[in-house]
Amino acid sequence: MTAGSFPETAGRAGVPFDGKGLLDVLGVAAVVVDARGRIVLWSPQSEALFGYRADEALGRYVAQLIVDAEHREEAMRLFGEVLHGGTTWAGTFPVRLKDGSTRAVEFRNMRLTDDLGGLFALGIAADRAVVERVETGLALSDRLVSQSPIGLAVLDTDLRYVLVNPALERINGVPAALHIGRRIADMLPRVDAVELEAALRTVLATGTPLLDHPTSGRTPADPEHEHAWSVSFYRLDGPEGRVLGVAASVIDVTERHDADAEADRSRRRLALVADASARVGTTLEVDRTAAELAGVVVPELADVAAVDVLDSVLALRRPGAPEAGPELFRALAVKASGPTEALPAADPPGAVAMYGADRLVTRCVHTGLPVLVAHVAPGDLSRIARSPEAAEQLRRAGVHSYLAVPLIARGEVLGALDLKRDRNPLPFDGDDVLLATELAARAAVSIDNARWYQSVRNSAVTLQRSLLPGKPPERAGLEVAARYQPAQASSEVGGDWYDVIALPDDKTALVVGDVMGSGIDAAATMGRLRTATCAFADLDLSPAQVLRHLDRITAGLEHYIATCLFAVHDPRLGRIRIANAGHLPPVRIPAEGPAELVRLSTGVPLGVGGGTFRTARVPFRPGDVLVLYTDGLVETRDEAIDDRLAVLVGLLDKARGSLEETCDMLLQALRRPGAQDDVALLVARSTA
Repeated sequence: MTAGSFPETAGRAGVPFDGKGLLDVLGVAAVVVDARGRIVLWSPQSEALFGYRADEALGRYVAQLIVDAEHREEAMRLFGEVLHGGTTWAGTFPVRLKDGSTRAVEFRNMRLTDDLGGLFALGIAADRAVVERVETGLALSDRLVSQSPIGLAVLDTDLRYVLVNPALERINGVPAALHIGRRIADMLPRVDAVELEAALRTVLATGTPLLDHPTSGRTPADPEHEHAWSVSFYRLDGPEGRVLGVAASVIDVTERHDADAEADRSRRRLALVADASARVGTTLEVDRTAAELAGVVVPELADVAAVDVLDSVLALRRPGAPEAGPELFRALAVKASGPTEALPAADPPGAVAMYGADRLVTRCVHTGLPVLVAHVAPGDLSRIARSPEAAEQLRRAGVHSYLAVPLIARGEVLGALDLKRDRNPLPFDGDDVLLATELAARAAVSIDNARWYQSVRNSAVTLQRSLLPGKPPERAGLEVAARYQPAQASSEVGGDWYDVIALPDDKTALVVGDVMGSGIDAAATMGRLRTATCAFADLDLSPAQVLRHLDRITAGLEHYIATCLFAVHDPRLGRIRIANAGHLPPVRIPAEGPAELVRLSTGVPLGVGGGTFRTARVPFRPGDVLVLYTDGLVETRDEAIDDRLAVLVGLLDKARGSLEETCDMLLQALRRPGAQDDVALLVARSTA
């Protein structure tokens, strides 16, 4: 592990202040070290942070006590810069705790000088995970206040402003800086400040919030017109119950009827988004997903909806740069809120139609931007409909407003969501564009996943045989060696396989699997699963999600089942994420330490169906080795599997050669003459 690189921190819960001050929450520890590097002062918080009592730490050399050997040179260099260079160093450094674990600690180190000229180093430290949570909470609080559309203010116990956010600054029409230190009457002489201050004092005295309190008046923002507001007051309590002041929120409710109507509309939109989250993408079927999207938007957003996808997208042909020419669309779904001539004017599901560059839906997919015609004129219908006859049908149906938004997933335009209104008298507006774009974006991801899933599944069904992989590719931060050895008692190829899959951001997927059985059918099934694994790995899914999709595919491949280990190495994080589907556990060989079996949630084999797969995070630092294998390497008819696994771990614990030599050694030591099963072996070492 290098400085600044640490295992994942478990949990991101909010900071539990529990009436404590900020320093108490951070648990700030203080350590003073003399010029020789010996600890001379040790605070109680240091014991809580590092685990050592004062009598265990005082007099000890700090580098030997809390710094691993691999980081001591760096620690001594920083110590010298602080002590002799007079610099102040701040940053994160890995620290070894008393229990032997490693923790990321945030340090502020500075030089101290005593009255005799002696030099000391003061280290102020806190758990980096706690610091991050506090920083996140403070940043979020600041962002919520500064960007909130609701007017917010904080007043002290004398009811003088101490904070005003931009929204309230606009409501009052007075710069925030002029509020500070002044009372409500000073800023807003034309509102009932006496009544407001009386309500504020009640809140300060009782601690009971006052919600949605109505008030009215005129402000410098609009001195000619009376405004009405809904205000809410909350008392602010500090540590040990000390009253700090009161917070106020202000909402302009001058046009109560319009505000209520808009609030109701917003609630319906949020409900529509929530409904779409639950109803769209319930299966990995393109047509079903498109129909679910159309069913969600009708009639809440549109009277008629159509989902059209570029034919090249369904064929998995990557489109080039957008062109000005026509586009071939395939209709996936059409939905109307009731009987209307606009419905037969749309392309029926399954139909393929060429739309010219002058059509609005073509412009939508070319630009990747929404196309809104709030008020459809007769001349617009020819650019909306597929033909003059369809344009006439739309005219008779009374289509008066049109909206098309692109279906975009992972940066690729898949098609468009086409919306029309003939019954709803309101035209589409900007809010409708935002809502339709949000719904289309959610559905596009599901459609994209479904089309890739269907392609993979179709390939798996039609694939007759898959060749075994060649030499593993070179990957950043990873050295890999692999072997495949067929069953010695048969000339048939079995169903064992391994794979090394290059992923974005220098990540690498490591796969080992075993299709039960042998012969051409098992090999063909293996080929299908290998192809599917590569495709799903490219979708940047978690290992558990990849296994869930593979499980569905395997369940459809006649009666075959398979076991599989799927791991993703990320050299930047120094870890491997692994999920297991009924497979034997891998072996991890730390750079410093004995070899060990990696204990994982086993999961059920692929093809059983309905199983639960979990992703585990395993440290994988430079020099660490991970060994993945199939059961043909260790299983025999006359020895218990636990005994054979112990032999495997023992061999790896003594292995000191190259990865290629390790592969050969394992096959030579563990394979029995006349083995009935084939074996796949994959060994990986972290180099960064």
